[in-house]
Amino acid sequence: MNEVVATEWWSDNQGRPETAGPSRRSAEPELTTVELPDPPAPPPSWTGREAGGRPPAGGPGNPGPPPRGGGAPVAGAVGPGPQALSRGARHARPAAAPRARAVFAVVCAAVFLSNLDLFVVNVAFPDIHRALGGQLSTLSWVLNGYAIVFAALMVPAGRLADRHGHRAGFLFGLGLFTAASAACAASPGLGTLIVARTAQAVGAAALIPTSLALLLAVTPPERRPAAVRGWAAVGGLAAALGPVVGGLLVEADWRWVFLINVPFGVVALVAALRVLPRRRPEVSGAFPDALGVLLLTFGVGLLALGLVQASSWGWTSAKVVGSFTVAALFLAGLVVRSARHPAPVVELSVLRAPGFGPAVCALLLFSVAFAAMLLSIVAYLDAAWGWSPLLVGLALAPGPAMVPPVALALTGRLVGRFGAGAVAAVGTLAFAAGPAWWAWRTGLPHDYATAMLPGLLIVGFGVGLALPTLTAAATSALPADRFATGSAVVNMSRQIGGVLGVAILIAVIGSPSARTVVGAFHAGWWFCAAASLAATAVAALGLMARRPARGPA
Repeated sequence: MNEVVATEWWSDNQGRPETAGPSRRSAEPELTTVELPDPPAPPPSWTGREAGGRPPAGGPGNPGPPPRGGGAPVAGAVGPGPQALSRGARHARPAAAPRARAVFAVVCAAVFLSNLDLFVVNVAFPDIHRALGGQLSTLSWVLNGYAIVFAALMVPAGRLADRHGHRAGFLFGLGLFTAASAACAASPGLGTLIVARTAQAVGAAALIPTSLALLLAVTPPERRPAAVRGWAAVGGLAAALGPVVGGLLVEADWRWVFLINVPFGVVALVAALRVLPRRRPEVSGAFPDALGVLLLTFGVGLLALGLVQASSWGWTSAKVVGSFTVAALFLAGLVVRSARHPAPVVELSVLRAPGFGPAVCALLLFSVAFAAMLLSIVAYLDAAWGWSPLLVGLALAPGPAMVPPVALALTGRLVGRFGAGAVAAVGTLAFAAGPAWWAWRTGLPHDYATAMLPGLLIVGFGVGLALPTLTAAATSALPADRFATGSAVVNMSRQIGGVLGVAILIAVIGSPSARTVVGAFHAGWWFCAAASLAATAVAALGLMARRPARGPA
């Protein structure tokens, strides 16, 4: 990232002529015309201008350097020599590095905040029900409404950000998310809370894809996989820490799960206004296909609706089957229209980027396993062992603690040596071993140290390998003018996978009695393992044939 910012500094200073002082001009002797040999040709990397707008060495008014064998410089030659330019270049990089780090910090802080909110609300759900009352089916829209709107709007929001600017999209999303969080905390009733949660989802849909687009835009291509690994590790850590933070906040009051977003969101917004780069959008031409936006939004929305309501409506009910059928028709119409429209909302070329399709498919399957695992372990510790939300959160902490060191210190080196496909396959395979361990070892006795903890550590190790690698594999080959759209597709697949994982897990577990609770959760954990093994197969078959990147990790 330092190299990119230094390049920006260099470009910003091109074309600014150096102003020589009066004393220097008067001291120059008057020269007579002298025949000089032609200067050597510039190297191939010559850009045509030096910093400060100086003409190239050897041009008019700036004779070239002396021959390599030595000799006095030509009389009257002015301008700094190579040593002076080297000093200027050396000064440029350190001055620019803090800004690159600040961009990374701002976007990752916003990603952490929005991902954390996805999971802390689950922990507060029982307390919200007790405080606001209402039917459980209505209250479920506090969670389901967010999931549906978030998944449905992410790609249209990313496409608009590619056209109108990633910075503007990020600021809009972060500002709306923060304001909606305050409205959630102040909600006097269930209806107000559901509306505020929907507004939160709109803000998150604009925030997530533009955060990754901003990070990719300031990172040179050879460093993008490492940057994406850091971005994904932050999101994975926030998702896994949700129960921990949620348990702590609920101990005070359920409104704190929303109120905590406000001060951090305001700080991140102020910092974003100061440090995010201002770039003109690289996408021009017609406005993205409006009908395509509607087809995508309603198609994904109906798909998510059928998934989240399947446990209550029934998988074979007319409502669920109708939702899936209409969603399939809308999405098929989107594909046909995208192939013919001059400005489609999702260009098919983005989906055909090298490694993009297999990585997105593997990421969707892994998200199914991840979301089901997280819900299952929280529900098991509550239903079978009777632990409080705070104790559940603390018990889960060792798993999330494994993610950052593995993702940042180990994953990049392994990808550079063995390739993304092999590392992703090993990560998803390790993840599958965690739920399999719980299905083999856990029972009604509270055996945390030998039955629960080893599986948590294995799961954390697998997440640290798989999630950053699959995200980087899907986004690193995207063109610069489609960063937000492509990353929106990636994150939409993760969101749909999460919704699908929760819906299937609820169907597998059902409503077990005290006698059948252990067996029900064992079946749920075998489902988690199977979903992660499916991601292993896709990563191995779709990504292992690709040569590993040889750039820095």
